[in-house]
Amino acid sequence: MPRAVTIHYQVSPTPADVARSAASLFAATAAAAVKARGLARIAISGGQTPKAMFELLADQAQPFRNQVPWDKLDLFWVDERCVPPNHQDSNYRMTDEALLSRVPLSPQRIHRMEGELDPEVAAARYESAIRNAFKLEGAQTPTFDLIFLGMGDDGHAASLFPHTEALDNLSNIVTANHVPQKDTWRITLTWPVINQGREVVFLIAGEAKAEVLYNVFLGPYDPETLPSQLIRPASGRLNLLLDSAAAAKLPEPEVATSTGTLELK
Repeated sequence: MPRAVTIHYQVSPTPADVARSAASLFAATAAAAVKARGLARIAISGGQTPKAMFELLADQAQPFRNQVPWDKLDLFWVDERCVPPNHQDSNYRMTDEALLSRVPLSPQRIHRMEGELDPEVAAARYESAIRNAFKLEGAQTPTFDLIFLGMGDDGHAASLFPHTEALDNLSNIVTANHVPQKDTWRITLTWPVINQGREVVFLIAGEAKAEVLYNVFLGPYDPETLPSQLIRPASGRLNLLLDSAAAAKLPEPEVATSTGTLELK
């Protein structure tokens, strides 16, 4: 049986407003994690909305840059394409250009997935890197302070694509996933690890996402077809930052706060 969760969604007018809300959440969560535990560990995704968030975080004219405790932040990736780090499709390259090259984050705190390696080797090396960074023992799994996710038009999250083997991996932290529909390999965190995050947030914008968003959260439970349905955090809370176009098929949010909730049983 799937875990019951409460979905909290915040609806902003435009994708730019979603990115601003995401940057604010990134900075606030990092600061709170450092205050509570002395260190912040955040896992990020690729895509246009995260890119806009990164640019805001790096912008010296914006308030977010100075709110992030860069010297106590460890940055990880949710998933990566199997390409070199300088490839135009690399999630790492996008993040480096939009954020890493512009902020005082030590290279030792940047934990990238090595997409240029054999996928199985890259996955094993990243799992080892996470275990070392979190000082995990035995079967322990990491608890990230914040995990940002996107959602594909096909309902995938991270690189957990419909009807792929990674959906059945319950034991690893990281796995290599062959994606036949794209004729490629990806490296991804597994969904049980994503569900251990203290805060798990989907960033979703655009009218093309309205239908899949409805199907994932209000349609029948079929995670083989819609893997985003597997994302039900152990905290019992899942957050969505949406623009109005993506949220068009969800129940109307509260007018005063532009927020709404859904209960998933």
